[in-house]
Amino acid sequence: MADGDPGVFRATALPGDPRLWPTVTNAFVGTRVFRDILHAAGVYSGAAGDTHRADVPSPLGLRMAAPGAESFTLDTWTGTFSHTIQSPGFTATHQLYAHHSLVHLMASSITIRRLDGSTHPITVQLQSLFVPQSQDLDLIPGPDFQGAHYLYGRTLVPEVEGGPRPAVHMLWTPIPPRLTLGGQERERRWDLLAAVASSEEEAKRSYDAGLALAAAGSLHRSHVHAWAELRRGCSVELDGPPALRQALHGCLYYLLSAIPPRDSPAGPFHGISPGGLSNGTRGEDYWGHVFWDQDTWIFPSILLLHPGAARAILLYRISTLEGARRNAREQGCEGAKFPWESAATGREVCPEEIYGAQEIHVTGDVLVAFEQYYCTTQDLKLFREDGGWELVEAVARYWCSRMVWSEEEQLYHIRGVMPPDEYHSHVDNSAFTNAVARRSLNFASDMARELLLPVPEEWEDRARKIKVPFDEERKYHPEYDGYSPGELVKQADVVLLGFPLMHPMSAEVRRNDLEMYEPVTDPAGPAMTWSMFAVGWLELKEPQRAWNQLEKCFSNITEPFKVWVENSDGSGAVNFLTGMGGFLQVILFGFTGFRIMRSSLLFNPTFPDDITKLKVSGVCYLGNKLEFTITREEIRVEVTETSRDPPASPLEAVLESGQRFPLREG
Repeated sequence: MADGDPGVFRATALPGDPRLWPTVTNAFVGTRVFRDILHAAGVYSGAAGDTHRADVPSPLGLRMAAPGAESFTLDTWTGTFSHTIQSPGFTATHQLYAHHSLVHLMASSITIRRLDGSTHPITVQLQSLFVPQSQDLDLIPGPDFQGAHYLYGRTLVPEVEGGPRPAVHMLWTPIPPRLTLGGQERERRWDLLAAVASSEEEAKRSYDAGLALAAAGSLHRSHVHAWAELRRGCSVELDGPPALRQALHGCLYYLLSAIPPRDSPAGPFHGISPGGLSNGTRGEDYWGHVFWDQDTWIFPSILLLHPGAARAILLYRISTLEGARRNAREQGCEGAKFPWESAATGREVCPEEIYGAQEIHVTGDVLVAFEQYYCTTQDLKLFREDGGWELVEAVARYWCSRMVWSEEEQLYHIRGVMPPDEYHSHVDNSAFTNAVARRSLNFASDMARELLLPVPEEWEDRARKIKVPFDEERKYHPEYDGYSPGELVKQADVVLLGFPLMHPMSAEVRRNDLEMYEPVTDPAGPAMTWSMFAVGWLELKEPQRAWNQLEKCFSNITEPFKVWVENSDGSGAVNFLTGMGGFLQVILFGFTGFRIMRSSLLFNPTFPDDITKLKVSGVCYLGNKLEFTITREEIRVEVTETSRDPPASPLEAVLESGQRFPLREG
């Protein structure tokens, strides 16, 4: 249950299923509360399809035990989980958080506070399942450091034969079996730290920094400060139903926990998996692999609010380009084919061959993210100097080599694929796959012109002549060649042509696609599906129909900590960031009508009846930060900040009437 504050979730008992307990995560380290393992970003063990996040033993998976009434709180404003025991003469509070700016540090504190005038000692037991060993790492104890125990080792099996085995170094405060408040003490706090890094130096540096902050009494405050700064810069607030506001805060908490902090020099980013860093042990949450979920479902909202983190996500894809080139060669194609499931190398790690072989739309999905980023930031350095152009060119070459010319139709075909709707495979001309291939080729041509490079004629020719199935009689897009209306569909597929692809079509066709697929989409399908139907209906100014779709998402949000499940029956991934990403897109692209275009950011708001106001602070566009306040009566747009280096582009608001309003800072 949540009290009056929509960003604070409280309970007197934890859910019976531990998978639904909240997670505490930052860009490098994550765990589920009270769990005996944690994960470190990019640390996978196992070869190819067996690659999974390596379990690192967690010294902070401890739990207090004492007589009294228990309560559990997840505070999304401070990024902190707490467990409190209220006894007749004292309270004991255990806080746990993944430090937002010291990303190699997990911290825990236990405070015992006397409530009466008694002078007897008060003892709280600590229950811990911690064992300093792992099924995935060969761990060796090292010498203690600053009073901390030290353990280090490497993963047991590399992802590819002869490839690297990532290292883990961990320092942690020894955990006593009990803590006692002395008879003369009123209150005392114990800080317990765990530093996890890929090198001994980084682990020691992080542990040292944590100790210094703890000694000054400001360890938790420094985390809260960094987290609050992030939340302020990515603020989305609405006046509407309490359940919607709580869901929004839950989504922001779990999604923002997964991204690197602003101006973080903490090394390369390792991508976002559907269940986040806290999940992904062998057999759980797709083993921590990265899918199109990152690029299509999670990325757009991150881009709008935090382009630095969006850039880090793209750099992850650039770092896996060599693996993607090998995937293409193995399929007899040119260029680069991104894997359906990616870990550290970009090689295909999906345990079932059919998805890697056929669900090739992921390669185009990656490029759509690059295009959205460029249109929002005009960051040419990413393409000129940081490997972005090599990736764009490789994807264009892949699509050209994957197409075949149909003499009969005088169009290019892409045959033998699985569309996003995974109930169908071996189909020809998936509407979504071919549309995303066309968009890839158009962007590659545009980018070549931006960089003053020659544009291969083949790219433009194939983009013009690729088939995207369309039924002239019924005026809708069949999902693939031979699709029969009424056939069951697993999840959002053709509806994605309208958004995010913005494939050219009339309002009539957009409506027909929604009408055709809404009744035949499996109600037991994955959580992100309904958000895209909602965005479609908002685009057509049908807010009630949109709300009916958005409401379906609530059966995937579990109480009390707003942890999403992939499927409404509780199966699939948990802490399902993909569903949260789709939900956030309804608010950031549906209610506002934001569309990222080549030379503008469109907005055209529509609200369901129950929502009266939406305020989005920190929308980043061409070096400017904008605050949009939208009510039924008016839209206020304010430039709250402009970048000096590089200088921000001057903006103006242009109304449909043609009226123009220059937007200057303040």
